Amino acid sequence: MLNFSWINESVISEEDGRIEIVAPKETDFFCNNGAIGEEGITPESLCNAPFYYTEVAGDFVMSVKVSHDFKDTYDSASIMVMKDMAYWAKACFELTDFDTHAVVSVVTKEESDDANGCNIDDNTVWLQICRVGNSFAFHYSTDGENFYMMRFFNLPVDEVVKVGLLAQAPLGSGGKRIYENLTIERKTVKNIRMGK
Repeated sequence: MLNFSWINESVISEEDGRIEIVAPKETDFFCNNGAIGEEGITPESLCNAPFYYTEVAGDFVMSVKVSHDFKDTYDSASIMVMKDMAYWAKACFELTDFDTHAVVSVVTKEESDDANGCNIDDNTVWLQICRVGNSFAFHYSTDGENFYMMRFFNLPVDEVVKVGLLAQAPLGSGGKRIYENLTIERKTVKNIRMGK
């Protein structure tokens, strides 16, 4: 049985493989580099979203089915891997500023980047993290069986990292983020881009 802890504790309920975490209003993990346009909304620098994590040593694969009600821009049910507050990465199922439901990734090495991935025609998707050494990959799936890469990246991490569930509502009033069928397997995948 894995032990979970909090950064920015929130309300949680767990039952029969289903975890609900409340994303409080105006919560996020994003370290903006200061670039702000005349139009549109550039995310603020925030590190106040609830992160429900466990610590895992070495290589692993974590996957979980996520969903929410997509009320406000940047609302997301996400997963995250973290060394510390300066080095982390998240894969999100997000209501984007293009008004789409999309898989989105952010890699932070003191400053955050932001990359929109595929649009998903549903309120549910599977998200996955694979680790091999200091290399990581994010994957998504619409059926829980066939996963596709959304991001490959490296982080300067230690042997033990924090990995788990992140609930965010950067601009909105917040709400429930739902995570189902969470699995964490301590194994080394043969092909990190394929996730298996």
